[in-house]
Amino acid sequence: MDYVTLGRSGLKVSRLCLGCLTYAPPERGSHPWTLNEEQSRPFIQKALELGINFFDTANAYSGGASEEVLGRALKDFAKREDVVIGSKVYFPMSNSPTSGGLSRKAILAEVDASLRRLGTDYIDLYQMHRFDYGTPIEETLRTFDDLVTAGKIRYFGASSMYAWQFGKLIATAERNGWVRPISMQSHMNLLYREEEREMVGLCKAEGIGMTPWSPLARGRLTRPWQASTMRAETDQYTRKLYAQTEAADQKVVEAVCAIAEVRGVPPAQVALAWLLAKEPVASPIVGATKPHHLDDAVAALSIRLDAAEIAALEAPYVPHPVVEFN
Repeated sequence: MDYVTLGRSGLKVSRLCLGCLTYAPPERGSHPWTLNEEQSRPFIQKALELGINFFDTANAYSGGASEEVLGRALKDFAKREDVVIGSKVYFPMSNSPTSGGLSRKAILAEVDASLRRLGTDYIDLYQMHRFDYGTPIEETLRTFDDLVTAGKIRYFGASSMYAWQFGKLIATAERNGWVRPISMQSHMNLLYREEEREMVGLCKAEGIGMTPWSPLARGRLTRPWQASTMRAETDQYTRKLYAQTEAADQKVVEAVCAIAEVRGVPPAQVALAWLLAKEPVASPIVGATKPHHLDDAVAALSIRLDAAEIAALEAPYVPHPVVEFN
């Protein structure tokens, strides 16, 4: 396993991050394809054995159940100081009008709740799950700064917003002498490359480490276009992300499969190798529900695509509607 510092910080993370959205009892959330705790724990344990030290979850994942499963597993399988736990805040956790968003009240309530569920005294990387259009960014940033000072979080980052919004967050933090974000968790893969237009350039210029979510397009880049899975058939969110560009996306998937066949490796390795080569991508967030998923992800670290292969993978892409920022 390789390790890099995350953005302009001293935090060392593995080149792969294990995403824990999938690890929560199905009855606790809205996803029928999640794994219960007994099924989930072997994946967290195997990730640690492979050298992965970075784990991503969120308070909103299955109503907090993902944090609970991850926290118990890490307590049993690792030393707290050896792992990097990332969680997120924004989405409402109840029907209360004060729940959700990035107000000082909401953040302070939710960080304590996440700490209880994770069974830890601090969160290494606490992230804005989305941009809050209803709260002054000064209020949000001051609260994150206070959390770092209090020791409840070590660093903070953001996820899925326009580049101008993230740029404004960085500038406001610097102007007031508050801690800066060190990471951006963006939706980025071979089927959705809109982040390359603005966010990638901003992150390069500002020393921000990128931790892309859905690096394999929720499984679409791991198999031939006609193949399907239970998640693909039941995940409405996947349709929301990719439904409008299926003709172009099919050509990209076919290019991935063609290169994978020539190399004699699974398509997932090719698609992930493409993303790992992009600067300033630090640690893509990979999901795993089968043992070989983690093996493929680690194997991708050793693949070096040549210029002709990269050109073949990128050529079929067409601009996609920007999603998940509003």
